[in-house]
Amino acid sequence: MSNDKSPMTNYFVHESSYVDEGCRIGKGTKIWHFSHIMKDCIIGEDCNIGQNVVISPDVVLGRNCKIQNNVSVYTGVRCEDDVFLGPSMVFTNVINPRAAVSRKDEYKPTIIKRGASVGANATIVCGHTLGEYCLIGAGSVVTKDVPAYALMVGNPARQIGWVNAHGDKCASLEEAQKS
Repeated sequence: MSNDKSPMTNYFVHESSYVDEGCRIGKGTKIWHFSHIMKDCIIGEDCNIGQNVVISPDVVLGRNCKIQNNVSVYTGVRCEDDVFLGPSMVFTNVINPRAAVSRKDEYKPTIIKRGASVGANATIVCGHTLGEYCLIGAGSVVTKDVPAYALMVGNPARQIGWVNAHGDKCASLEEAQKS
């Protein structure tokens, strides 16, 4: 485990953060205060990893992902390019956790497609895919796959409309895809 900032790196790691050996971190990425980047994860170029973030082993983050403060990205999560994860949002990686039962062989993959945004304090239950450019409202609980460009809110999250790649509300999927 190291927080060495040798001049050979082409990314920034705050001195209070740790990056385990075996990680691949892209050029221009910034890792801020009190974060831990665990072994064998891949972080793309130009990502911003906020304060108090944990990136677990084998996680993949695409290019230009923005992870806000207090987010734990657990093993099984894969974020494509341009994904936004809002402050204190939550991923799970096991459907039925128990302290006394090891379920590491039961981790379910969660895929966040290109351009998707997840609002503050939302929860993404494992084993689902969030479609391209979807927008998950703050505090929502996602318990099923989310279509591309869908606007989702509530607990459980339900679709209330469509958004385009810029996050603007649209009247239809067709309009969202054109913008």
